[in-house]
This record gives sequence, C-alpha cells and structure tokens, in this order.
Amino acid sequence: MTAALIGLAAMMVLAFLRIPIAFSMGVVGIVGYAWMRDWNWAAAFATAQTKVYETGLNYTMSVIPLFILLGSFITKAGLSQELFRAANAFFGHRRGGLAMATVVACAGFGSISGSSVATAATMAKVCYPPMKKLGYSDELSTGSIAAGGTLGILIPPSTLMVIYGIMTETNIGKLFAAGMLPGLVATILLCMAVWWVTWRDPKAGPPGERMSWAERWATLDGMGVFTAVGVLLGLAVWFDWLTKEQSGVAAAVAVMALALIYSGVTSILALFVLMMGGIYVGVFTATEAAGIGAFVAMIIAIVRRTLGWRDLFDSLIESARTTSMLFIILIGAMMFAEFVNITTMPGDLLGFVSRFQLHPIMVVIMMMVIYVILGTAMEELSMVLLTLPVFFPIIVQLGFDPVWFGILIVVVVEIGLISPPVGMNLFVLSTLLPEVPTRTVFRGVVPFVVVDCVRLAILVAFPWLSLWLPRLMN
Repeated sequence: MTAALIGLAAMMVLAFLRIPIAFSMGVVGIVGYAWMRDWNWAAAFATAQTKVYETGLNYTMSVIPLFILLGSFITKAGLSQELFRAANAFFGHRRGGLAMATVVACAGFGSISGSSVATAATMAKVCYPPMKKLGYSDELSTGSIAAGGTLGILIPPSTLMVIYGIMTETNIGKLFAAGMLPGLVATILLCMAVWWVTWRDPKAGPPGERMSWAERWATLDGMGVFTAVGVLLGLAVWFDWLTKEQSGVAAAVAVMALALIYSGVTSILALFVLMMGGIYVGVFTATEAAGIGAFVAMIIAIVRRTLGWRDLFDSLIESARTTSMLFIILIGAMMFAEFVNITTMPGDLLGFVSRFQLHPIMVVIMMMVIYVILGTAMEELSMVLLTLPVFFPIIVQLGFDPVWFGILIVVVVEIGLISPPVGMNLFVLSTLLPEVPTRTVFRGVVPFVVVDCVRLAILVAFPWLSLWLPRLMN
C-alpha cells in the first residue's frame, strides 16, 4: 500500500506543478510499474505501448467522437431553441417558470448531447436572455443553467458513462438504461430547488405570460404521429412482421421523416427513442446507436440549411480535438491503474474494511463523501480516473453492482461540476456571461448543490432506481 500512496502523492505533486493530469498519471504509472517490477523499464514501456495500442483500436471507444459529433449537429440544427420554447410554453407562466423550463430543456438537450459543459454552454445562450428580460435574478438564472447542464452526463447518452464502462468493463448499454430514472428524479428535484428559491424570494423569478393550450400543443406538433409510428413498429416486431433489425432501419427512416416534417420537440424525442430504444431492446449496440444518431442529426441539420461545409468541418475538428484530449487522459489513467493494481493497495483497503467490520453501505457512503470533497478541488474527469483503480475493486469485492456504482460516480461528478471554486460549469457561465460576477454564479448554485446531495443520498438508499431498467434489458 505504501507504494500506491507514494504514487498518488507524486501524481498530485506533478499536477500542482501544472503538468497536465494525463501526463502526470502516465508518468507516475510507468515509473511506478517499473519500480514494482524491480526497475524493469522494458516491461513498463511495453505495458504503456499496449495500453496506447488497445485504446486506439478499441471499437467501443468510437462511441465518444460519435456522441460529440451528434451533440454538435443538434446544436447546429437549432433544436435547443425549440426545446426551451416548448418547456417555456408549459412552465413559463409559473413563478420561476423560465428557470424550470431551463432545467427541462437542459434535460432534453442532454438526452442527445452527452456532455455537461456543452449543455450548459448551449443553454446559456438560449435561456439567459429571456430570463434577464423578464427580471429574473442573476443567481437563479445562472444557477438553473449550471445545474441543468449537469443533466447532460446523467441522462443517456453520456460520455462519462462510456469512459466508466471502458475503465471497469461494465456494459455501456446497461449504464445508459440505468441513467434514465435517476435523470428524471434529478430533473424533478432541480425544479423543486427553483420552487424553493422563488418561494423564499418571489422577485427572483417572476411569472411570465400564460400561453393558451392551443399554443402549448403547437410546440408538440407531430407527437401524435410519432406515437402512432412507434406503436405500429412495436406491433410489427411483436407479431413477427418485421425482424428487430428491419424495425431499426424503419425507425431510423421514420425519425428522419418526422424531423424533416415537424420542427418542434418531436425531432429530439424521436431521435432519443431511436437510440435508447434500439439499445434497450437489443436492436443495436451503443456504438451503432451513436453512429445512427450522428448521421440522422447531420441529415436534419443539412435539410434545415443550418449546416454548411464550413460548419461540418468545424464540427469534425471539434470532435477530433475533444476525442484526442479524452483519449490521452484515458491512456494515462489506464497506465496509472495498471500500477495501482499490482500494488497491495486494493487488498489492503479491503482488509481495512474487514478489520473494522464496517457495513458495506457505510463504505460506499464514505467513498461518496470523499468524492464530493475532491470535487471542490479537482477537475471531475481526472478525479474519477484517478480514484477508480482504488475504489472499484473494493466495490466489486463487497458485492455491489458496478452499474449502480457507475450512476453514483456520475452524480458526484455532477455535484463537482457546480461546486465552487473549480466547478467547470461555473467557469463556462462566467466566460459566456461576463456581465455576471463570478461570486453571483457561485451563490446561485448553492440551492442546487444541496438538492444534488439529497439526490445522491436517495440513489444510495434506493439502488433499484438505477437498476430496475437495466435488469429488464435484452
């Protein structure tokens, strides 16, 4: 265990010296591996070479650039504005309604984005101006955008879930299914946080104009056709008129048709159901779903004349740049994990738990507390990749479901994304909204951080919320 602790300390020193976390983990991993093998540098570099090779050729990893590309195409197509318009139609007339609409719109955008930062950045441009115009306080406006943005990594698809699945060899499709109910719970609790803020200070979120029911239903134009198509395809599979593969092709064609005919949220809902429904019933894998989703989103953006050649090039470059960054971090984390795994730390920690006869759930609670504290001082992805090699073996030995633990990891990362002083979403908003002081953004997220901690406690206490859907999967 001493060797692993020295490695952790060395990695932290390198990080504080402003060496990129990917290189910090990679260097410590290689040196530590050589140290544990009696300074066998050939073995250490051979292991590093293998990790680079396996990561670059890992078919499952291709889901990352595809989901990043999907989110970029959806943004280009202007679907984020349509999401907010529909949510505003149903919630805008209530006190704090625009903030609630922001949370709901973030949930919808997150269901096809997979990135928290991208969701927060996109919705800041769409949602902040209407709230400012109506007289919302900057605290509530920025707090709801930052907190709503975190739903991008919980509601599937999620880049973080993909990385967790690869690191721990957990089924990514089941992780996606596991995020659905917790995502719904998160959306409701964040809306309750908005209600609490406006209950204490009604001036923070004045009600907007009430729309007629005709105007509200107009934002859901095409939903009836979408439901009918879904029922027909379901019946066709049920009565063996179509195979699952044929129904998947038919669904993809139907989604493109619906997206081209109707301009409301029907496009987004249809695309989400196509990807997640296909994964859930076993029509295609998560990687295939990402490819289909990215292709359909590109067609939608092209037909709507919002994606030119220059936009396509920029989207491809952005996807490649983000993917490269994630791959480098992941390779460094895998090398560090290889070093930790050959030390005695995992076994020593498990022996520590057994010696003090701690209840397994208390061990999980202690891990969550450590994560929440680390989230206030470390970048979230690096925090997860650094700690997984230490914590995950203990979770497996204690008999917990890796899928459930994966959802808990995502939730603590969500808390870290909006926890001062290093929450990434907070700095995204400070950059995009320079007229809002950073301290105002920090104050605005406090109620949402509290609610997220309550949500974490609920998911720890009731694992079935995360595991019910995965257990029904094909």
